[in-house]
Amino acid sequence: MAFLELSDIHKSYYLGKEEFPVLKGINLAFERGEFVSILGESGGGKSTLMNIIGGLDRQFSGAVKIDGKTLDHSKEKEMDAYRRGTVGYIYQSYNLISHLSVLDNVLISLDMTTLNREQRKQRAIDLLTQVGLADQMKKHPNKLSGGQKQRVAIARALASDPKIIIADEPTGALDSQNTKEVLELLDGIAAQGKLVITVTHSQEVADYGTRIVHLADGVIDGDTRLKDAYPVQADNGLTPRKMPARATFRNAFSHLTYTFWRNSLIMLGTGIGLFAVLLFSGLGNGVNAFIQDQINSMVNPRSVNVLKSDSKKKLSSAEAQAKLGQLRSDPTKLAISQSQLDALNKVKGVDAVEPGYTFGSFSVTYEGKHTNGSSLNTWTKAYTDNSVTVGKAPTANDTILVARSVASALMGDKQWKTIVGKTVKVTMPWFSKAGQPVQATRNVKVVGVSDSGQTSTTVMNYTAAKSMLSAANADTSPTFVSVNAKTLDDVKPVSKRIANIKSNGRYTFMAITVGDLLDTVQQYVGLASTALSAIAGVSLVVSALMIIVTMFMSVSERTKEIGILRALGQSKGDIRLLFTSESLLIGIFSLVPAFVLAYGIGFALNSALSSIISFSFVQITPGNILTTIILALVISFLAALLPANRASKMNPIDALSAD
Repeated sequence: MAFLELSDIHKSYYLGKEEFPVLKGINLAFERGEFVSILGESGGGKSTLMNIIGGLDRQFSGAVKIDGKTLDHSKEKEMDAYRRGTVGYIYQSYNLISHLSVLDNVLISLDMTTLNREQRKQRAIDLLTQVGLADQMKKHPNKLSGGQKQRVAIARALASDPKIIIADEPTGALDSQNTKEVLELLDGIAAQGKLVITVTHSQEVADYGTRIVHLADGVIDGDTRLKDAYPVQADNGLTPRKMPARATFRNAFSHLTYTFWRNSLIMLGTGIGLFAVLLFSGLGNGVNAFIQDQINSMVNPRSVNVLKSDSKKKLSSAEAQAKLGQLRSDPTKLAISQSQLDALNKVKGVDAVEPGYTFGSFSVTYEGKHTNGSSLNTWTKAYTDNSVTVGKAPTANDTILVARSVASALMGDKQWKTIVGKTVKVTMPWFSKAGQPVQATRNVKVVGVSDSGQTSTTVMNYTAAKSMLSAANADTSPTFVSVNAKTLDDVKPVSKRIANIKSNGRYTFMAITVGDLLDTVQQYVGLASTALSAIAGVSLVVSALMIIVTMFMSVSERTKEIGILRALGQSKGDIRLLFTSESLLIGIFSLVPAFVLAYGIGFALNSALSSIISFSFVQITPGNILTTIILALVISFLAALLPANRASKMNPIDALSAD
């Protein structure tokens, strides 16, 4: 039984509806150990026949059998496996991969075997030594002569120990000396028990083999045996396999480094977009952290500010703050009863309950000087020692902590600190229990000054404020309650429990925490950061388009390489992965300028601002870094989809014929 059989092979090409037959019923049988020359003039169908035998051309009628088994050319994966394990190609134009070294050109075929890395490398070295290129392994193909390139092609064809070697005009571009040497190598390959089929239009080349098959106008018109086939030897037993992903990544990396400087601008552009996203995210983190630090320095984070609600629905933090603004115009609606204070004391997780007052306006008089203020509160544990710039907190009876603006108005801009220890008269409008306006006045001692910018406030001792209201026959019901949680972990649970207290089907309280204030601020900062990141995102879109263009150019430039890889047995998925890998590598390399710029400029900004305020406003977190890495990979992956898909769908025969 013949090793390779062709039965009734017909092949036609079509121009519109017009048919042009190329092969008109080819019947041939080949044995291993033969060196067969398919001889004929150009256009006679020789290359088409070779493409069918090699599994590249799948559109024909008839049957191809290997070792008695009929190949199913309609199954692409089966044909990929057939080319990987059975066929080796040698081309007139060599078809070496330009960005790979001589050694790597051979290894790329060995990557599709089960040999380990050391075994693959040693076999490649041995094959290159056999063809006389032991001293050329590190060179790239453009540094070799024509004869040397063909020797590399022969070594690559033999690498996976295929049973069939197909040589398409292997000596067409060589001089007489190199032609003789290549033919001797092919004859030696046949002597090893392989089937060597060479396509040629040279009678001299054809006469070198064991058999000549003459093909003319799509039919066999001669089949001459020149000498017996060589005896078949035992196979090396190399087992083929699909191309591993790591080998595909290695090929992609090799091409990217080979064209690195050409792609460096693409990487820099993408890196700038990623840098902008990273920097703005870090800036948002820093601003949030600064605001949180400032608020926490002024307000006890364990404090829960409780206000009267009397609403049918539970109010969110934002709704509570909005309603508070409305109720302050009528403080009587904020009055909290003793029974309500008792209910707060019973809430689980509460450490202390302190009633207090918030006055919408007040005036302070000292030695004939008078000034007005817009807000006065009573001191509770909600305030921290950082609220006091000079002096101490108003914890004793008949004491007050005034705002810097009040102190300056009474004592002068340069002498504002001297107000500490002075007794001033405080006056504020309030309401009687009947809702009638009254004027409350009291002399209190200034024990400190608050000078904290926008958070500067005037704060009075609660006992003094209550006595002041009582003396004026005003309503002494507190208008807010400061509830102190036992621990930081208790703050949110306590806030929720208070907000859930109901009476007569209505919610009794609104609860506002420092966290609620921070959440609101962080929302605005987050929106600003998002807006800035969106602007940076525009540059990322441009970068993605640049990568797409680059990858399409890469596919166009590497069309012949795609054909070579398909001929070696790589699948469509392998080709898709090759170009996707290269795009991903561009994204990964883009992270380098992104991180360098982000950390460099971030450090510069923090250093510049440190002279104004000792705080790092650019804070890049591991989360920001991870997000940036993911962004780089996603952008480069999406950019590769169309070019990689186009590359995978290329017809290998057309790809091989590309210039």
